[in-house]
Amino acid sequence: MIKRNLESKLLKALNNMPVVALLGPRQVGKTTLALQVAEKDIRKKSSYLDLELDTDLSKLDDAEGYLRGFAGQLLIIDEVQRRPDLFRLLRGLVDVRRRAGENSGQFLLLGSASRDLLQQSSETLAGRIRYLELSPFSALEISRTDPLGFNPLKIWFRGGFPGSYLAGTDTESWEWRGDFVSTYLERDIPLMGPKVPATRMKRFWTMLAHYHGQQAGLSQIGKSLEVSHTTARNYLDILTDFYMVRQVQPWSGNTKKRLVKSPKIYLRDTGLLHRLLNIPDFETLLGHPVAGASWEGFVVENIISCISDKWQYSYYRTAAQAEIDLILEGPGNQVWAIEIKRSAAPVLGRGFHTACEDVGATHKFLIYSGTERFPLSGNAEAIGLIEMLELVVDKGK
Repeated sequence: MIKRNLESKLLKALNNMPVVALLGPRQVGKTTLALQVAEKDIRKKSSYLDLELDTDLSKLDDAEGYLRGFAGQLLIIDEVQRRPDLFRLLRGLVDVRRRAGENSGQFLLLGSASRDLLQQSSETLAGRIRYLELSPFSALEISRTDPLGFNPLKIWFRGGFPGSYLAGTDTESWEWRGDFVSTYLERDIPLMGPKVPATRMKRFWTMLAHYHGQQAGLSQIGKSLEVSHTTARNYLDILTDFYMVRQVQPWSGNTKKRLVKSPKIYLRDTGLLHRLLNIPDFETLLGHPVAGASWEGFVVENIISCISDKWQYSYYRTAAQAEIDLILEGPGNQVWAIEIKRSAAPVLGRGFHTACEDVGATHKFLIYSGTERFPLSGNAEAIGLIEMLELVVDKGK
């Protein structure tokens, strides 16, 4: 079994906060992790409510009366995005229980939509809730579980969703990802309110895949779909809210140079990227024009999923094409400039060094497909993905 990195954080949060929200895409393992932690680590009785089930959902017809019956227990509420109005009620119950001396581990909320989307129509639980995000398997999780048998190419091609990564064959993985996309389009997204035809959203999602690692041409995509730029932007935000897309914002420091100001778009899971682009096997991927951008997105997502909240991330690109794929800014005015290349014999271009001067980089890294770590010109280092992730995790402690 692959041990999820978030287990200790979840336990710590439950021991310190009355409400914890564990968020992330569907089928990523939130329920499994929550039940494991509740069974093994929580020193109080726990109960589980799955709002996907009509029988459990109907229990909340009188939500206040029902929830009051769990004083002194941990109540796990799964798929909480189906009842975002519960946040207002939980606030009142938490305050009542605090006055009675119960200060932690009251509610564990599991949701498949972003924090912002869940709170759109409800009062804030500020000071009463801690949000944690569970991502698909990272390369670091897999390598720590099976260091001798770890193959980064497998998780790059299949993606990190457990059902896809752990499938018995590439064909089973391919079919799982197809079912996943269909379920999201036909049930999950409409369930949260956005009334977008599934066929149109799939076309948008597929078009977006062609912009992976670039600034999305939303006006052009909108014309192809016969919708406005604003509507296309709304579709992008929907996929972002449901953890399918990551928008990496441009660097916001001071410079006199003209910067590209639109976010870079990545499909967060490369397995889904390859499914949408109809790339059925690894050999096809290696010969596909998206291979370089796919590897870049794979590395970027792994790094972002590993950094602590003490760090901020962005990218840098000028009109003159000086570029840094990923910038990490952390404690002590650290600025890490990261270039990503799939080549086994990587070389840094002049534009990267120019960009490093612009942002005041304190560390320069080139992440490549090999495993050795060695110096490069301009006080930079070439480094493999796993060693880089270990470094990121260590610095985030």
